[in-house]
Amino acid sequence: MNLSPLSNDPAFALAFRTLQPAPPRPASLLVLLHGVGGNEANLAVLGAEVDSRTLVVLPRGPITLGPTAFGWFRVTFTEAGPQIVASEADASRRALIEFIAQLQQACGIDASHTVIAGFSQGGILSASVALTAPERVAGFAVLAGRILPEIEPQLADATRLSALRGYIAHGIHDDKLPVSWAQRSDDWLTRLGVAHQTKLYPTGHELAAPMRADFLAWLARGEPRAGGG
Repeated sequence: MNLSPLSNDPAFALAFRTLQPAPPRPASLLVLLHGVGGNEANLAVLGAEVDSRTLVVLPRGPITLGPTAFGWFRVTFTEAGPQIVASEADASRRALIEFIAQLQQACGIDASHTVIAGFSQGGILSASVALTAPERVAGFAVLAGRILPEIEPQLADATRLSALRGYIAHGIHDDKLPVSWAQRSDDWLTRLGVAHQTKLYPTGHELAAPMRADFLAWLARGEPRAGGG
């Protein structure tokens, strides 16, 4: 498993790496988003297990938290739940939508062959992108994350959301984002009419092997613009 050097190409809205070797003529695009305090290399192991015809892109969160630590927005965990900097979350959402469009244009891949997924805060942004700009992706996965209540004013309507498919995976013993967030996400997607699958695991706040395997199986089953798992 190898990663390309970090690209800071001004033609793209975010810095990123790609999994190597990249397919010369990719059939599909998978954008994997790291969690808060992580970096773009964190999900490379997951990306290495997808179909070799898929271009795996690993963007870096735009907020620097340390020498090798980045995020999509700042968050404070309180007894009342996570308190986010909503303006940063929205800026990252918009940057990702632009970034995906730029990748699709550059690589000749359309939205029906594009999936966005992420761990923790990366999963949050995956849902934010897909549910507000469903024309940009075919599917999204939230791995130990949640759907931000703050995106409700930007949600696409039911007709636009009807082609999406989603995947929710969460640890029952998650002490960072309690499993109730996964249950809320499941309920919300049902109300929105978004076809999706939700799976829970006897794990904590981690991307454990069974969660990775089930995500990869969901990804492999998905037909472009299909109706869910």
